[in-house]
Amino acid sequence: MKNQELTILFLGGARRVSLAELLKRSGKRIGYDIKIVSYELTEDVPISLEAKVVKGLRWDDPDVVDDIGRVIKEYEVDVILPFVNGAIEVASMCRDRYRDVFVPVTDFDIVSRLFDKSEAAKTFKEAGLPIPRTYSVLNAEVPAIAKPRKGGSSRGIHIFRNMEELMHLNDLQNYLLQEYIENCKEYTVDCYISHAGEILVTVPRERLEIMGGESTRTRTCRNEILENLCREVIEKFSLRGPVNLQFLHDLDADRYLLMEVNPRLGGGVICSIYAGAPITDYIIREALGVELKPCSDWASGTLMARYFKEAIFFERN
Repeated sequence: MKNQELTILFLGGARRVSLAELLKRSGKRIGYDIKIVSYELTEDVPISLEAKVVKGLRWDDPDVVDDIGRVIKEYEVDVILPFVNGAIEVASMCRDRYRDVFVPVTDFDIVSRLFDKSEAAKTFKEAGLPIPRTYSVLNAEVPAIAKPRKGGSSRGIHIFRNMEELMHLNDLQNYLLQEYIENCKEYTVDCYISHAGEILVTVPRERLEIMGGESTRTRTCRNEILENLCREVIEKFSLRGPVNLQFLHDLDADRYLLMEVNPRLGGGVICSIYAGAPITDYIIREALGVELKPCSDWASGTLMARYFKEAIFFERN
């Protein structure tokens, strides 16, 4: 008997080849052939190894939601998954407009506050969540770290060890300025929350090696403090779908601090999935209206080490 088909649209999934493979594997277990389409600015991206790439518009283009509607109709899209920050807001708007498509994302009015780092830090503090000390120009102390208010992948970050250097930073108002914690460990927690708000899985993993803002070496670990903090964050902001939250453990003061809330699949989620978190299964099953069961028996100590692999494109005649 032939499997049924389900089409998933990636928004900005250019490098998510492994995740595409895992989604297809999950589909086969459930009895579905997963077809993947990826909405990109250019066609020569690695995801083309596992997906049909469709050239689209920038996330800030006023016509982008209409253009995605064109893709939904042409390819009979069933599910939309965003993979970069700009695409999350777009996905949220698509969910409200294209009701027949399953889009597991948090509401637009919530996510829009999370991508301005200064606004996010203010929101976290007002919610009573632990964050690093946040400075203005008038009360800044060193060492300090300055992060661009918009953007990601660790681009444009500056660390300052004296006030003179800090005062020479151009456009300081466009940065979030916080205490720099040198003796620390970094963690990401991969989560999935159902449309009804049930927290189905939370998997902390230590970020052992980072390149371009993404984990290239990471290990899952049991950490009750982080899992409880995650539940508090999820409930305060009514997060939905796949989410990853980033924390620092200040080793000198023994305190855990919330750094970022990313309401999307992170690159390192592959590690959590191999550890037993059925996140790709959840996406497909929830799209199909199948009952979801919480998972707590994932394997601690699962290590993921990444390597480079090439995708080759030849000039088209």
